[in-house]
Amino acid sequence: MTADAASATPVPASPRPGHDADDRVRALRRPHPKLLRYYVLFSLITGPAFPVVFTILFLRYRTLSYRFDDEGVTMSWGAVFKREISLTYSRIQDIHVQSNAVERWLGLARLLVQTASGSAKAEMKVEGLLELSAVRNFMYSRMRGARAGAPATGVAGAKSGAVAEGDAAALASTLREIAREVAAVRSELERRR
Repeated sequence: MTADAASATPVPASPRPGHDADDRVRALRRPHPKLLRYYVLFSLITGPAFPVVFTILFLRYRTLSYRFDDEGVTMSWGAVFKREISLTYSRIQDIHVQSNAVERWLGLARLLVQTASGSAKAEMKVEGLLELSAVRNFMYSRMRGARAGAPATGVAGAKSGAVAEGDAAALASTLREIAREVAAVRSELERRR
């Protein structure tokens, strides 16, 4: 082998930090089998309704799938009635981790993903994953990236220093005018008493 052939061998690029964790999250498609154990235990608690409850939960487990990519998260399930939820990272407002005693015993938890939909309930409930911290970090990093790409406007822009000097003066002038109007309304209300 000549020196030219040895120098032509590609040198692998150094992986970026967290690259392996991101790849593991992107590879997640199905819930962990421990979720089925949790469903069995949950169904046993229901007593005589066990066959019905277990059948419903078993079908949910068999059809439950996830997809984590750079645009958002997609979750789908359902044997008879197929349901799919897709959320872009820019819509996600918050992520909560929730688990009961049995889930903690099995090493499971749920990620409750909330959006600004106006509902108090979580828009998506990601369950059956053991890599919760990696998934949560993956989603948070994408949420921050989605928000960083959005242009700053209005008062939020003023806080970040993105408002021009003339805009700041116009904002101050508008606030002074509002303060004068509020004072006039207050004095009128006091006069009518």
